[in-house]
Parts: sequence; structure tokens; C-alpha cells
Amino acid sequence: MGQDALTSGWKAFWNRGGWWRSILLVVLYMAFYLGAGLLIGAVAGDQIDTEDIFRTPQSVFFGITFSLIVGSVVLLAFLSSTGWLRPLFAPQPIKGKWWMWVAPFFLVVAIVLRFLGIDYGSYEASVVVVTLLTGLLIGFAEEVLTRGIVVKMLRDSGKSEWVVMVLSSLIFALLHAANALSGQPIVTVLVTVGFTFGFGICMYLTLRVTGNLIWPIILHALYDPTLFLATGGIDQAAAGPQSPFLVLAGPANMIYILIALVALIVVRGKVQRAPLSEPVLS
Repeated sequence: MGQDALTSGWKAFWNRGGWWRSILLVVLYMAFYLGAGLLIGAVAGDQIDTEDIFRTPQSVFFGITFSLIVGSVVLLAFLSSTGWLRPLFAPQPIKGKWWMWVAPFFLVVAIVLRFLGIDYGSYEASVVVVTLLTGLLIGFAEEVLTRGIVVKMLRDSGKSEWVVMVLSSLIFALLHAANALSGQPIVTVLVTVGFTFGFGICMYLTLRVTGNLIWPIILHALYDPTLFLATGGIDQAAAGPQSPFLVLAGPANMIYILIALVALIVVRGKVQRAPLSEPVLS
């Protein structure tokens, strides 16, 4: 009886949604994610090449992949405890507008150009494979957390879609402020946060116009690893001569910012809260 009451109280707490519960959940997720990074650094730090994390597959796995595995398991455990796994992957309760297709279109263009422009000869084949597999974890963890759970919680509390878009994208952007803990320059971190805010809005638009969370996950899972391999690092610009394909892909971040500015002006709508996580359109 006591266990049932505890479980019911846990679900009721999160089902209320709201911005501060969203932030609380993100903080808890980051605690597990960063904690896993600290643990692996203490146990297998000698396997991580801090000068070039993509030098060996072991460096990629222990430097990036391991923490994402822990984060993904934590998210799956949370979704299982709340019963949200099925609702998160159900069709979206509000339709997208035709113009929103511009977001996934430019995301796909950048992904294809980077796939074509990566200097694969500068990496071990196993590094490319591990990096692409790591991308799947990035796409799953970051999209389930921000475009899945956070969007659901904000909608459940009655927020308008404009607020849902902005707050979920801002939370997504601020996740990348954690790069400062690894010694990345503050200016670089701030620029990254700005660009990822625009990227986050594009992923929200992708969620709306495709109608299902699986598509932002897939695009994100392809976008990040191709960016890492194209630039040779995480959240940094490429240096030296580049393939013409990478030059064409270069303005992608600025395009996402422009799309975000348009979205900030024109996005409207609201999903009314309904019992049992089955929202209906107002």
C-alpha cells in the first residue's frame, strides 16, 4: 500500500508539468550525466586523448559515449516510472505549418554536405563507426529530454506553443553551457549556447511539422557526429583547408538563427491540458 502511494505520488508530481519541474528534471539528468563523466575520467582517464578526442575509438567511447549511455538509461528509467514512453512517441497533438518544413530541409542539407565533405582518411575507420553510434545516443538523449519530456511538461502546464518552443530551446541551449566545465573558453561557450538555441528551435519545428519525436531524434543523431567529424572536435569550427562541401555547409548555423527569428515572430497555438496525458487542441 505504501509503495503504491509512493509511486502514485511520484507520477502525480511530474504529471503536473511546469517550467520549474522541467528544470529540476534537467538538473537531475545533468547530475547523472556529468557524474558519469567524472567517474569514467577517474577510472579510465588515460584512455581519453584530451588534445584530440577523435584520435582513437577508445577516446571517443570513454570521452563521450559512456556518459551518454548513462544518461539514456536514466531517461528510460524515468519514462518507465512515469508511464510516458508511449505518449512521448505518439503523434503530436498539434499540427505544424507548411513553412516549418524549412527547418528539417536545411538540417538534411547540412548533414548530406558534411557526409560528402568529411576527410575520412584522417580518422581510423573504427573512430568513424563509434562516433556515428555515439550520435544515436546524442539524438536519443537530448531530444527525448528537451523535445520530448520538457515539451510535454510545458504543454501539460498549459503553456502556449510559443513559450514551449522558447523555453525548451533555451533549456537545450543551456545544456551546452556545461562545456565550460571542460575548460572551453567562455566566449566559445556563449557562442555555442546562442547557436544551439537556434538549432533547438529548428528541432522544435521539425517535431511539429513531422508530427513525431522520432524524426528530431534521427536528424540530431546524424547532425552532431557529422559535425564532429567535419570539424575534428566538439562545438568548434574547422581549421585549415576544407572540402567545397564543408564550405557550403558552413553557413548552416546562421541559417538556423534566421529560421529561429522567423519562428519567434510567427509561431502560435496552444495544446490544452487533458487527463492521462492526452492533450487536445484548443
